[in-house]
Amino acid sequence: MQVTKIQKRTIFRKVLVLALCVAAGWYLKARLTPQMPNMAAMSGGTPSVLIKQVTQTNIAPKKSYIARVEAIKSVDLKPQISGYVEKVLFQEGSLVNEGDILFIIEQKRYLANVELRQAELASAKASLVRAERDYNRQKSLSKQNYASKATLDTSESNYLQAKAAVAQAQANLELAKIDLDYTEIKAPITGYIGKAMVTEGNYVNSSTESLARIVQTDPIRVAFAVTDKDMLSAQNSNLKDQPLQTELVLPNGQVLVNHLKSRFSDNEIDPSTATITLYAEYENDKGLLIPGNYVDIRIGNKEPQMAILVPQAALAQDEHGNYVMTVNNDNVTEQKRVVLGDVIEDSQVVLEGLSGDDKVIIQGLQKVKDGQNVKAQLITDTQEAK
Repeated sequence: MQVTKIQKRTIFRKVLVLALCVAAGWYLKARLTPQMPNMAAMSGGTPSVLIKQVTQTNIAPKKSYIARVEAIKSVDLKPQISGYVEKVLFQEGSLVNEGDILFIIEQKRYLANVELRQAELASAKASLVRAERDYNRQKSLSKQNYASKATLDTSESNYLQAKAAVAQAQANLELAKIDLDYTEIKAPITGYIGKAMVTEGNYVNSSTESLARIVQTDPIRVAFAVTDKDMLSAQNSNLKDQPLQTELVLPNGQVLVNHLKSRFSDNEIDPSTATITLYAEYENDKGLLIPGNYVDIRIGNKEPQMAILVPQAALAQDEHGNYVMTVNNDNVTEQKRVVLGDVIEDSQVVLEGLSGDDKVIIQGLQKVKDGQNVKAQLITDTQEAK
């Protein structure tokens, strides 16, 4: 059967399209398939690894509790007299010392009252002198039988009343002086003062809630609750009177170690929670502990228990057991067999096999072998955290 020219053209076109499709497929495969690296180049280079200095850390057991910071002393300043506030003599939020004058309340009226009571006392004393002289004179006349007993009794009564009037005037003067002292409201403790609740020109009296509040910040107290079981365990192990290592973890992560001054426990267990509150007093000269704040407190024995810690990423295992790869100062690797202890967070305690000067590989471990030269980059804790 003869093939016509039209059929030949159709066949030619189909073959051409097929050839173009095959060519396009190979082109796309070459473009999309990742290029394999040169194995010879890979095997010939020095491997790069990340290393980290092993750390020696105190792993003595610690108990952790949530604690609340509270002031040992705090004072709400309240007026004891009535009157208008004349002066406010402190800067809000500042440190005030015991005895500093903070408010002055309408002094003129109370000063005038003191002067009035002083005059009343002087008058009473003058009356007492006159009554005493009259009484002495009547006693002398009575002995000579020139004065009647009734006259003597009247003179003695006047004398005693004059003495009582002097005592009363003296007491009134003391009360007036006390009221005058109350016109100056002074800081009863050293601490930081908050917002002034009243300002100059306001009328205050003894029913006014508070003029300002002062809280002591150094020393300061941390309160936390422990279970009755923990409390009994501490007492049975004689930890109650032993020195303790304490750590306070602030909200920003900063740790204050062993600033403890004293400690004591409450006198009864809360039956609703089966816990007892413990109070620990701390120095706070830098003002890092703020009343009302919450911190974590860790408590343990003061005697340290030092151990070597390595990141878990540094550990490897084969048929002979656990090992790490270290890098010396010449950037040469060395395999070291290790005996492991407990896991602490993301680190492993190494009981045997490492010293505090070793640097272990934490990345690239699978690329190296014992005695091999490497390119080592030291990673710090800060860099690792990032």
